Amino acid sequence: MTETVLIAGTASHVGKSTVAAGLCRALARRGVSVAPYKAQNMSNNARVVVSQSGDWGEIGVAQYVQATAAEVTPTTDLNPVLLKPRGDGESQLVIQGEATEHVGVDDYYDDHWERAREAAVDSYRRLAADHDVIVAEGAGSIAEINLHDRDLANVETAEFADAEILVVVDIERGGAFASLYGTLELLPDRLHGQVAGAVITKFRGDRSLLEPGIEEIEDRTGVPVLGVIPYDDPGLPAEDSISIPDRDERGVVGGDDVADERTINVGVPRLPRISNFTDLDPLAREPGVRVVYLPLDGSLSGIDGVVVPGSKNTVDDLLALRESGFDDRLRAFDGPIVGLCGGFQILGERITNAGIESTAVSGTVEAVGLLPVETRFSADKRLERTTRTLSGVGPLAGGSGTVSGYEIHMGRSTPTESVERPLGGESVGTERVLGTYVHGLFENDNARSAFVERVFEAAGRNRPEPEARRDDRSPYDRAADLVTDNVDLGALGLGEPWSE
Repeated sequence: MTETVLIAGTASHVGKSTVAAGLCRALARRGVSVAPYKAQNMSNNARVVVSQSGDWGEIGVAQYVQATAAEVTPTTDLNPVLLKPRGDGESQLVIQGEATEHVGVDDYYDDHWERAREAAVDSYRRLAADHDVIVAEGAGSIAEINLHDRDLANVETAEFADAEILVVVDIERGGAFASLYGTLELLPDRLHGQVAGAVITKFRGDRSLLEPGIEEIEDRTGVPVLGVIPYDDPGLPAEDSISIPDRDERGVVGGDDVADERTINVGVPRLPRISNFTDLDPLAREPGVRVVYLPLDGSLSGIDGVVVPGSKNTVDDLLALRESGFDDRLRAFDGPIVGLCGGFQILGERITNAGIESTAVSGTVEAVGLLPVETRFSADKRLERTTRTLSGVGPLAGGSGTVSGYEIHMGRSTPTESVERPLGGESVGTERVLGTYVHGLFENDNARSAFVERVFEAAGRNRPEPEARRDDRSPYDRAADLVTDNVDLGALGLGEPWSE
């Protein structure tokens, strides 16, 4: 019989995804057939995987990461319902990998929720038939009492999967014991018997300081605290935009705190509807590279290269760039520029049939004009895994070999003159600017290295020699070690002992 553990949380961003990925890898290392699962996700960070029909579909990045941790092939069953926010209170509804329509909150719950629940149950049953353990991840807080009758990722999953529930609470936020107590008190009565325990995450300091609080919370609730996970980032991709700096502040991810002659700054405009920003994670981990998220009204002073990221609504984000004057600053910038997916479209000359995506404009929108390309929107959405041959041009000068990634976009881009195609397909390159639809570009060592080398060269600095890695473990094994070293997994009924 398949065992299911639901990793639920007291709030968003408390560490559920890390605990789920760590548990998936810990079980896989023990030879257990395990699969991740999230019934309903809300995220603009998506990956392309095989759908139930055999075509390509999309799921949230967290379940793709967890599938890698579990050492299973990712499919749309891992995240059967995905909501991709696009602004103005609407989201694109994706069911079992296929984008259906744009829905508001009321439309979703009134007209689509039953279909979504049916898809979630079907996907869970297929996974349960093929695996011994399912590690399900909840969404947000399991204690949202206004949603308990329609909480697909938490309450519904706990019920139809008959899952053991592990409640995760983040102590760095403050008020962890109150948050945990309130969450347990507000759970539906019918779920109390399924709560196996709680885990405190992101703790800095001496665990003995927590013991009085842990004893009190266990006495008051009858729920054991199964572990305290220290603050440590294993390096897994983030799922939502709460993980990047605020849109009104210039914020740095990765690299040194202070730039010097060994450091370059790669600027990323903080688009209002930014998506797939995990494309920037590999750059942020590169020695000597600081990824700097820029408010749209900010300057490019001190920036050595620019990456314009993906967007859930390219047209409206282009209008936001123009309104803030960021498009003028891009045209005046003399360093290397890369546009990824929506960023590629933004850097072109114009976008036609814009009303397919935007309610603000229906015809043609003039774009930034740094690439000789025109993008026309249609209702068709392109989803595929792809491998391209790299011929180093402009921002990727010196690069060669193949790159692998995925495409997930609406709109087709056509050159308006003879152009270089450094990544084949719909890519366009000039001496200074590159546009491509390939997400995951910088996960490829050859493309990432070529771009970093080019930015260092343009900045007039020498790229530092790579330092010896201090930790050779993969992010998945680091997450697994965090979980197994600090959580009593035997209490979840998944077998003992858990010493690695």
